[in-house]
Amino acid sequence: MIDAAGALGGFAFLLILMFLGLPVGVAILVISIAGAAIFIGWRPVMAYGTQTWSYLNNFVLTAVPLFILLGELLLRAGLTEKMYTSLSDWVRGMPGRLLHTNVFACGLFSAVSGSSVATAATIGTVALKDFSKRGYNDRLVLGTIAAGATLGILIPPSINLIIYGAMTNTSIGRLFMAGVVPGLLLIGVFVIAIMLIAAARPKLIGGADAVDPLPVRLKRLRYLLPPLAIFVMVMATIYLGWGTPTEAAAVGVGMALVLAAANRRLSFHYLHEVFVSTVRLTAMILFILTAALFMNFIIGFLGVPRAMTQLVSDLGLTVAQTIMVLIIFYFVLGLFMEALAMMVATVPVIFPLIIFLGIDPIWFGIFLVLMMEVALITPPMGLNLYVVQGIRGRGSINDVFIGVIPFIFCMFVVVALIIAFPGIVTWLPNLMF
Repeated sequence: MIDAAGALGGFAFLLILMFLGLPVGVAILVISIAGAAIFIGWRPVMAYGTQTWSYLNNFVLTAVPLFILLGELLLRAGLTEKMYTSLSDWVRGMPGRLLHTNVFACGLFSAVSGSSVATAATIGTVALKDFSKRGYNDRLVLGTIAAGATLGILIPPSINLIIYGAMTNTSIGRLFMAGVVPGLLLIGVFVIAIMLIAAARPKLIGGADAVDPLPVRLKRLRYLLPPLAIFVMVMATIYLGWGTPTEAAAVGVGMALVLAAANRRLSFHYLHEVFVSTVRLTAMILFILTAALFMNFIIGFLGVPRAMTQLVSDLGLTVAQTIMVLIIFYFVLGLFMEALAMMVATVPVIFPLIIFLGIDPIWFGIFLVLMMEVALITPPMGLNLYVVQGIRGRGSINDVFIGVIPFIFCMFVVVALIIAFPGIVTWLPNLMF
């Protein structure tokens, strides 16, 4: 057994290992093995192989590589530019004009990719071509893309929600439904923020663009059908009882292959790039996940959940106070850690406290993903910042750092709203199930 001070010390040592540059999965595995060897002997460590097989022999986790594959297929299929053009047709008259296209395009692509990084890379590649020529402020353009791309881990299907559900035995279907309304709310808050910025600083927004005739714009709406069709089919497969999330992912992959063929992109070279990228990303995610689940196994042996819940009980913190502490904790942690690493490293320790305090695990999953979204665009470690700057290929990354600041505040507005009105998260899953 171990007390709360020992548990916090072990967690601090884990963070130190990560800050020193040790890969996340290796750092988690090292601290788990060291903790087991010091406090309870080597026998539990010998169970790593059995535990890893037990974790990975999970039908739900098969959805992770399938959704990654789906995102990779669409990323390289050449459909995004047409989708972006169609969306831009309908926002040119709004204050902020084409900046809204970045947000809406990120939201739509998020509905089929499940990944913020893939969303940032895809939309950034399409969007950054013409903005500088149109007179838009670079920082604002970069900020809308980086922030909009965070929707990739909130709007279903979300790989991060699948991993959270697997780690906590929480329904993936309910988590997916719980992410819909907050995702739409976040898009709405981003849109309002852009409109307010455009009204306050009109010089930051480019000149008015020519609007094509209505028949032309209506004709281009067909470019929105492929991602919408995949999203609808994936969600219908899950919620009409036709299949599991894993089977729904397989349906999405099949549709993406058909779309790639229809767009004349399906070739051996295309498939080779897609499969290699999918294998690399899947291997990284699943190694981190198995290391985190093994740590969960070890800390269960050590009695860490009991020690931490006892500490919270002794401190006498209310649910609201605990949530405020967690907001500060995850914000500070997000300054130094990658979002997925932040989740898998903390869930084994934090989740027992959530259950002890009677907090809905579905609500907490969405809260956690929102804090991960903040981490994705918070300097200096926000991954989306570097993805967008890498696509831009010029200037200073400080432009991206400054550009996302208004949207970080937007995310905290949504966090405050789901705390004040938990039904924003729980209403739809309760209605569907």
